[in-house]
Amino acid sequence: MNFNVKFDNITNHRINMKTLFFTLLLSSFTFLAVAQNDTISKQDTTSYRIVKTDGGELIGRILSQDARELLLLTEDNRQIYIPQHVIQKIIAVEAKDFNTKGEFIGEDKFSTRYFISTNGLPIKKGENYIQWNLFGPDLQFAVADNLGAGVMTSWFGIPLVGTIKKSWQINETTHFALGGLVGTGSWANIGVGGALPFATISSGNRRSNIAFSGGYSFLWGDDGLDGGTFMTSIAGMTKVSPKISLVFDSFIFLPKENFDGFAILIPGVRWHQDENKALQFGFAGLIVNGSLVPVPMPFIQWYRTL
Repeated sequence: MNFNVKFDNITNHRINMKTLFFTLLLSSFTFLAVAQNDTISKQDTTSYRIVKTDGGELIGRILSQDARELLLLTEDNRQIYIPQHVIQKIIAVEAKDFNTKGEFIGEDKFSTRYFISTNGLPIKKGENYIQWNLFGPDLQFAVADNLGAGVMTSWFGIPLVGTIKKSWQINETTHFALGGLVGTGSWANIGVGGALPFATISSGNRRSNIAFSGGYSFLWGDDGLDGGTFMTSIAGMTKVSPKISLVFDSFIFLPKENFDGFAILIPGVRWHQDENKALQFGFAGLIVNGSLVPVPMPFIQWYRTL
């Protein structure tokens, strides 16, 4: 028997097994590397706004989530586990939602409204709200896509005013709306009332916008129909930080025969307390016969979603 040949066969067999082992090992590492790279390349790089049920918010990238919890990578590179039962909303955010300092600003949920007037933007579906004023409540509802309706009154129910507004989007930053207000003296005198049909065009978005409006107001009562007055408005708002929006509103009553006309100017600040409520306050001034007369009573309004 040739032991040398047999030994050579065994040696060659071991060498082949070793070669096969290293080949398989190298292939495994290569596969894992490719799989790992593929996972990284498909990782979601979108930033999200996590709104919690207690009104708190977190911004970051979602690393993983399951039925129990979500793992979030925040802007300052912290990894935070958030239980699913405390998450109210998960909203994708874009680069335009951040300011130059990298702070998340986001939309102003009440951006369709100033102090008194409105703009071309519609109320988003499901984002109905109430505006509490010192004199009474004002409720606004999104009854259909781009169609809003509401009712406002005083604490005594006098007057009772209904509102409606239909919006159209002209382009990405321009909206046009037609609307009207119709009211009566309600239980005190149902026969006395007034109306204000109006049109408005606005430029901007739900973070920053400016609006130009015009309408014709008239009254009716026991003596018949009043001749009415043309009105116009320039208003705007901008959200300058996550909690603060600057707001400006105005009403200009144009002069006519036996009426000199006057203007109301209302600058103010809106403080966003959380996702669903805000406090707004400002001071009005009247321009009468070319003179500015301050109004001693402030405008204070509370916004709440419904």
